[in-house]
Amino acid sequence: MNLSLNQWTTRRWTVAEAVDGCVRHGLEAIGLWRQEVAAQGLAESVKLVRAAGLRVSSLCRGGFLTAGGLPGEQGRRAFAAALDDNRRAVDEAAELGAACLVMVVGGLPGVVPGEPLSGPVSRDVAGARERVAEGLAELAPYAGERGVKLALEPLHPMYCADRAVLSTLEQAVDLCLPYPVEQVGVVVDTFHVWWDPRLFEQIARAGERIASYQVCDFLHPLPADVLLGRGMMGDGVIDFAPITRAVLEAGYTGDVEVEIFNADVWAADPDEVLSTMKARYAEVVLRS
Repeated sequence: MNLSLNQWTTRRWTVAEAVDGCVRHGLEAIGLWRQEVAAQGLAESVKLVRAAGLRVSSLCRGGFLTAGGLPGEQGRRAFAAALDDNRRAVDEAAELGAACLVMVVGGLPGVVPGEPLSGPVSRDVAGARERVAEGLAELAPYAGERGVKLALEPLHPMYCADRAVLSTLEQAVDLCLPYPVEQVGVVVDTFHVWWDPRLFEQIARAGERIASYQVCDFLHPLPADVLLGRGMMGDGVIDFAPITRAVLEAGYTGDVEVEIFNADVWAADPDEVLSTMKARYAEVVLRS
């Protein structure tokens, strides 16, 4: 496996700066975010990545399919808009040659991340998961025709209400099974799955469906904004070695992305962040 910088870890960097940073630090792959690609320009981002000889290990993100669970015309329009945005995301991933399009599927319909409840909200979590399955049925063939793999990312249960009604790797694998492995896979992100008592069983079950392996640590205590509770490997409570071994034994041969949401990491010198990231990858993630 090879190390990849997920662009959000060095959030201060543009696509051009992140690409240049990867080259200077000897990395061979980068994970990109759609809003940063849009700011740089899709064509220019493609040009930069190719000129640098980098692989695009993932494009973040598609998903947020659950808004279709709102009642009536509002739900129908929201679902149609989500499908349109995801088709655009697939097209962008195809242009970039991304190994996968990460899918954060969405939380309860009407719940907006980081905002108080207002307006219509659905508390039907089972129905929200049905909307995800419906959206996947629409998008998987479209992605397959364009050579893009959709990678379903289960998120820690604390994000179920607002970001992802998929909370376990088992749920994500279950959703994949009706589709060819080339079309739909899963993300194994240590921050989100380390706690799962069935993790190793489900990693083995996922096998060649593993489309992305993302790493960062789970900090304790978590900050007030739990979205920013991701730390540099070795700074939290996760035992990376057995997870990495399980992913390898499942047959994964792709890149390992370091994806960190953390205010202190974002405020630090990005070059220092990359130097630390490389050292911790060797010392913590790959240790036997």
